[in-house]
Amino acid sequence: MEVSKLSNKLHVKKDDTVLIISGDDKGKQGKVLAVSPKEGKVIVEGQNMIKKHVKPRKAGDPGGIIEAEGAMYASKVQVVCPACKKATRVAHKKVQNAAGKERSVRICKKCGEEL
Repeated sequence: MEVSKLSNKLHVKKDDTVLIISGDDKGKQGKVLAVSPKEGKVIVEGQNMIKKHVKPRKAGDPGGIIEAEGAMYASKVQVVCPACKKATRVAHKKVQNAAGKERSVRICKKCGEEL
């Protein structure tokens, strides 16, 4: 079985504030805790809560059912621009730093500010 050669790049990064655009948590915002580019998924703080059955591992360790954030597809979230406070798509732009080297930065499609 051949693995597809799709790009593993995502439009969101850790610590971005995102708006969930589909699913049970639609319309809610949260901070990205973890990104998994290989799976194309993100974990958003306080959203998509799942129940996990945990077995006690050591003597005195509590077991039981805990709630944790579940992963969701990155296509279900949009980055919120810190400048204009709107959910936006991400554009890329080449800028030069003080040393004269070019680097790529993410910018807001709506207001043009750097993300």
